[in-house]
Amino acid sequence: MTEISTPSTAFIPSAATPPASFTPPSRFAVPGRIAVSGQAAAAWQRATLTEIRRETPRAATFRFVVPGWTGHLPGQHLMLRLRAGDGYVAQRHYSIASPPDDAGHIELTLDHVAGGEVSGWFHTVAEPGDEVEVRGPLSGFFAWPGDRPALLIGAGSGVVPLMSMVRHHRARGLSVPLRLLVSARSPEELIYAPEYGSETTPVFTRGAPEGVPVGRVSAAHVAALLADRPEGGWEAYVCGSNDFAEHASRLLVDAGQPVDRIRIERFG
Repeated sequence: MTEISTPSTAFIPSAATPPASFTPPSRFAVPGRIAVSGQAAAAWQRATLTEIRRETPRAATFRFVVPGWTGHLPGQHLMLRLRAGDGYVAQRHYSIASPPDDAGHIELTLDHVAGGEVSGWFHTVAEPGDEVEVRGPLSGFFAWPGDRPALLIGAGSGVVPLMSMVRHHRARGLSVPLRLLVSARSPEELIYAPEYGSETTPVFTRGAPEGVPVGRVSAAHVAALLADRPEGGWEAYVCGSNDFAEHASRLLVDAGQPVDRIRIERFG
């Protein structure tokens, strides 16, 4: 989930909610899978930065150790809080990139947002050993515990919560079908590029390798994925900017995906 660039006096952006026409039910009760404590999610915890990995020229992954972290569901997010020496506090919602099996650790992948105070601090000041506060995991709306076929569509840093799902799928060796359609401006700006496998279809909007067409995610891309319909159908997850989320969700509906099986998370 990308930070929203705002004036310093207006923080704590609300988690985006999809339009009413696309709001699916949020029913997740999966005994024996991943236990997430609501009590723990309500408490602030210390997180120590242990590693910074460059993903693209504008995005990096920040790995934290959180001793009290009780786990999360792929697709969930957290609240992160920074405190300045003068008492100034900034808070942001960020999607969790790591799988739940990475016990005691969480990873966040952040774009360097122009004018973004929190992302700016991470990209220009933060170093291993620094501490922040986190609270979560939050929201079951966009969560995927791995119990149903998942069709994932993301653009830019919207791929972050979807990558948690891909990593969970691999870590658990799940046999349930999973497909990822990810859009980026160019191969150089494709976050997590080395990790993608046969489950992933990349789309490039401004520059692409020779022989690869340039353009937006299209009806043809979506139709190709939906054509391979598993038993029970797909649960679709869409994450990206407001414009992208609207575009991708309409493509899904037009292609026959049931509205109540589309989950949308947006930013911007």
